[in-house]
Amino acid sequence: MQLSIVIPLLNEEESLKELHDWIVSVMRSNHFSYELLFVDDGSTDCSWTIISELSKTNPAVKGIHFLRNFGKSQALHAGFKAAKGDVIITMDADLQDNPEEIPELYHMITEEHFELVSGWKKKRFDSILFKNVPSKLFNWAARRTSGVRLNDFNCGLKAYSKNVVKNIEVSGEMHRYIPVLAKNAGFSKIGEKVVQHQARKYGKTKFGMERFINGFLDLLTIWFVSRFGKRPMHLFGALGVVMFLIGFGFATYLGIDKLFINPFGRLITDRPQFYLALISMVIGTQLFLAGFLGELLIRSRKEENRYIVSEEINTSLSED
Repeated sequence: MQLSIVIPLLNEEESLKELHDWIVSVMRSNHFSYELLFVDDGSTDCSWTIISELSKTNPAVKGIHFLRNFGKSQALHAGFKAAKGDVIITMDADLQDNPEEIPELYHMITEEHFELVSGWKKKRFDSILFKNVPSKLFNWAARRTSGVRLNDFNCGLKAYSKNVVKNIEVSGEMHRYIPVLAKNAGFSKIGEKVVQHQARKYGKTKFGMERFINGFLDLLTIWFVSRFGKRPMHLFGALGVVMFLIGFGFATYLGIDKLFINPFGRLITDRPQFYLALISMVIGTQLFLAGFLGELLIRSRKEENRYIVSEEINTSLSED
């Protein structure tokens, strides 16, 4: 199979039929073999009913339905796990991503041998103040922190080689940083393509200030995890040793001063250096223990249940 098109969605009943027909038209005109995998992240409208009806008329339509809303990252994880195509395309279900971009994205993976290609919505039809400006700040910070030179990390329209999606872990709220996760996993050929952005036709955006703040917090998390996630002792242990040595240095100075230089001076407990030494040594010990406990947790952690699938259409996710 050439293409798996993974579409995470939440309450998009108005756009699903139109999106399906548009994608099918592109697939047929380009003679692609494909599967269209909808991942319903606990919709409360009629989205799952529509997906079920589409699957009856088009065998290429497959569906995964979460018991409740677990988040876009979990939806992508389930979609990646079920995907069988050589190239995986992700796109949003709100019709703001243009399916006409799929053939070029596919060829960039198969012919130009990119491992991941991210869409860049260079011209956007969103609110300038509440979405465009925050997006630019977010992308600038992501470039500076991760070293991945993309202009639009959060674009839902992306293409992946099968090897990428089967070897990265998308969890929490890390779907914004899949290119960074891919880079950290060793996939270095990451490209970008300017894509057409469609004005929202139905519903309203789910982007808000909370998601903007969470995006920056996630950026700090992924920076820390990528550098120290598998070796927390390297950070906390090093800081702990430095703090302990500072405290030990002050304590040694106070001891030498009291015993040999000024034995009849102020009590050691009356000198501020005593409290600096005490606090530094205590903090140093705590940091070292934090690193040690982090190492133990990494070595003993078990896979957690990321989401619960209530129904499936034409997939075998629950059997894996």
